[in-house]
Amino acid sequence: MATSRRRFLGGLGALGGGSLFLANCAPAPGPGGGPACPAPTAGPAGPLLPPGAPGLIDEAVWQARAGDYLVRATSGGRPGGPVSVALRLLRARRDPSFSWDPSAVTIDSLGVKDQLLGWADTGDFTVMYLHWMRAFGLGVLDPAVISEVDDLLLQFRYRYDDPLPADRVDNKWFWSENHRIIFAVIEYLSGLALPDRTFSVTGLTGAAHAARARPRILEWVRERARYGFSEWHSNVYLPLNINPLLTVLELGPADDLEVQRAAVLGLDLCFADLAGHLHRGVYGATRGRTYEKDKMTARDENTFTVANLLFADTTLADGTPVDYTGLADATCLGLIATDRYRLPELLRRMGTDRSVGTVVERHGVPLDPKAPVTPFPEPVDGRGFDESELEFWWSHGAVTAWQVVPATLAVADRYRLWDTTLFRSFRSLRAISQNPALAQVGARELAAFAAAGVLGEPTTVTWRSPEVMLSTAVDHRPGDASEQTHSWQATVDADALVFTTHPTGAPATGGRGEDSGYWTGTASMPRSAQHERVSVNCYWPAYQPVDLGSLGFSIDYLQMTHAFFPRERFDEWTQRDGWTLARRGDGYVALWSHRPTEWRRTPVISSATFAEPFDLVADGDARNVWICEVGRAPEWPSFAAFVDAVTGAPVAAEERDGGWAVSYDSPTAGAVRFGSQGAFTVDGATVALGGGPRHRSRFGEVCHRSGHVDLSDGDVRLALDASTFARAVS
Repeated sequence: MATSRRRFLGGLGALGGGSLFLANCAPAPGPGGGPACPAPTAGPAGPLLPPGAPGLIDEAVWQARAGDYLVRATSGGRPGGPVSVALRLLRARRDPSFSWDPSAVTIDSLGVKDQLLGWADTGDFTVMYLHWMRAFGLGVLDPAVISEVDDLLLQFRYRYDDPLPADRVDNKWFWSENHRIIFAVIEYLSGLALPDRTFSVTGLTGAAHAARARPRILEWVRERARYGFSEWHSNVYLPLNINPLLTVLELGPADDLEVQRAAVLGLDLCFADLAGHLHRGVYGATRGRTYEKDKMTARDENTFTVANLLFADTTLADGTPVDYTGLADATCLGLIATDRYRLPELLRRMGTDRSVGTVVERHGVPLDPKAPVTPFPEPVDGRGFDESELEFWWSHGAVTAWQVVPATLAVADRYRLWDTTLFRSFRSLRAISQNPALAQVGARELAAFAAAGVLGEPTTVTWRSPEVMLSTAVDHRPGDASEQTHSWQATVDADALVFTTHPTGAPATGGRGEDSGYWTGTASMPRSAQHERVSVNCYWPAYQPVDLGSLGFSIDYLQMTHAFFPRERFDEWTQRDGWTLARRGDGYVALWSHRPTEWRRTPVISSATFAEPFDLVADGDARNVWICEVGRAPEWPSFAAFVDAVTGAPVAAEERDGGWAVSYDSPTAGAVRFGSQGAFTVDGATVALGGGPRHRSRFGEVCHRSGHVDLSDGDVRLALDASTFARAVS
C-alpha cells in the first residue's frame, strides 16, 4: 500500500588521485586535536543593525518592493485566514488611507478552531500565524475574537511529553526540523502573551512555558549553524524554518537581545542556503524533502514568492518576469513587518549571481542505519541515543534507525503514539516494543527500506550559470528507499526543469491528493555523482519489494525509472541514440537513459497542466543509469552542435559485480567514469564525493561543524558566529 512519510516512519519504527573539489576542512586536526578551522571573525555580539546600515540591502529599493507586495496582497476580496488578516492589519498600521472591515473577522471565518481544539497535525503552523494576527489586531479586532484566540493558545499542547489526558489523542507531529523550531517559538510567544494565565494541558503559567521554550530556540539555531539543514534545500520546508524566526524576532520582547540575535543569525543561514541555489529565482537544487506539487513547476513551490520578493530576479529563459504566485505568504508578511532584519547585500549578490561556478555544501549528521548493531552505539558528534536526544534524531528523520529504535519504542508507548493517525495503522507491531533489542536487529537488517526517513549527511553539488543550473546529492544512501528526497535536477527556468525518480507506486489517475509515490521521493536512491555540468545517476535498489501485510504494511516499487521532461516547456527538443535533448532560450539539457525510453501517454494526474507528454519512462527494470549534461549557448555554435557533440560521445553502462560500470566521454568534462561502486573520475582524476566543507563557492568556504560563517564578494561581507550570535556585515 502507498504510505505517507509519517505513517511509513511510524510503522517501520516498530520494526525495529587528487580531488577536483571537496577538500575536507572540518576533520583536519589542529593543535591539540581540534578542528583546523579559522577562528570566528564576526567580532563581539552587538545590537541589531538598523535598516539601511552598510552591508544590508538598499533600504529604498526594499521598501518600494515590500510596499508593492503589501498593496497587492491586501487589495480586493474579504480576508481569509490569519495571514491574510495580519497583512491587512499591517497595511492599515502603515497606510491611514487603507480601509477594510475588521468586524468581518470572526473565529469562525478564520477556520482554525476545529484544527486546534482537535490537536490536528500542522496546528503549530496555524498558531504561529494567529500570533501575527493577535499582535497586530489588539485594539482593532473584536475583543471577543482576541479572547477566543487566547483560549485556543491556553488549550494547545506544545510538547509531545506534556501530560496527555486519557481521553485525548494528539495527532500533531512535533519532531521534524521545521516543527521543532515552530513549537518552541509559539510556546515562547504564547507564554509571553499570557504570562499569568494557566495553560490547561500542563497547569503551568505562561511565564513558565516561555522560560522552558526559550533555550530550545537558541539550541535549534546553533544546530543549524553546526550541521546545516537536515531537510536540505527543501523548497517546501525552508519557509517553515524562516517563518518562526521572523515571528519570534518581530513579536518577541525588544529587550531579549540574545533571542533576537539568534533569530537574525538563523535567518541569514536560511537565506544563504536559498541564495546559493537560486537560478532565475528558482530554488532548483536537490532536496531532502519535497512533494509532487513543488516539483512540476517552480511556480507552485513554497519558496517562489519570497525569492521573488527578496531578489527580484524571477524571470523565464527569455527574460520575461514571472509574477508572484502567492499573495498571502507568511514569509513575506514577516519580512515586510519587521525592521529588525534586512537581507545582507552579500546574500543578495549570491542569489542573483550570474557567474559560472560550483557550490558545494554538506548538511546533516552521518548516522549509518546499516552499521553493525552493538549494545552501546557510539555517539555521533557527541550525540547519544537515549530519550534526551530523541527530538534531535527524529528531526534528522532517524525515527527507525536501529540506534534510535529503543527510544522511539519507549516514547511511542509512553505517549500513546500508537493511537495517533500517523501510527494507528501499525498498532499490531506494538508487541515488538517489549523486546527493543530484537527490534534493533530487525531495523538494521531491513534498513534499506526501514530507515527510509534517515536524512543522513549528504553532500550537494550545484553548478550555476546564467543559462542553466544542475544540482545533485552525490553518493547519498545509494539503493535505499528515501521517501521525500529529490536526488537531482536540471533547471532552465521556473517551468523548464528535468529530474528522474524511481517510483514506489503507480501514477494517480483520479484527482490529486497526497502523491502516490510516483513523483514524490524515490523507492531507491541512485548512486549519483556530479562534476560541473555532468551528473551520473545509477539506480540499483538495495532491497526487493516486501509484503508484510500481516503486520499492517508492505513495501513495493515499480520495475521502472522515469524522468520528468516537460518537452512543451522547451523551445525545441529531439531524441537520438538514447538521448533526449532540449533547448529553452540559451539553456540546453541532455538526458541519456541506458534502458530504452518512451513517453507515457496514459493519463498522469499532476498538479500542473500539460498538453503534451511529459513523463519519459524507462520500463521493465528498476535498475538503470541516467546521465544528464547541461549546456550554455555562449559555449556552442548552435543547439544542433550541442546535440551532435553529446550524442556523438561514447557512452556505455554495463552490469558488473552486482552493479553498474558507467563510462561517458563528455564533450565538456572529458572522460567520466563512475558506477555502483568505486571512485568517480574525470579525465583520470578522482572527484571526491563527500566529507567536504559545510559550504564552498566563489564567496568563500565554511568549515563543517564550525558554527561560524565568513563569506565575501569584493567590498561586501557577511560573518556569523553561533557561539555568541554575533553578526558582522559590510
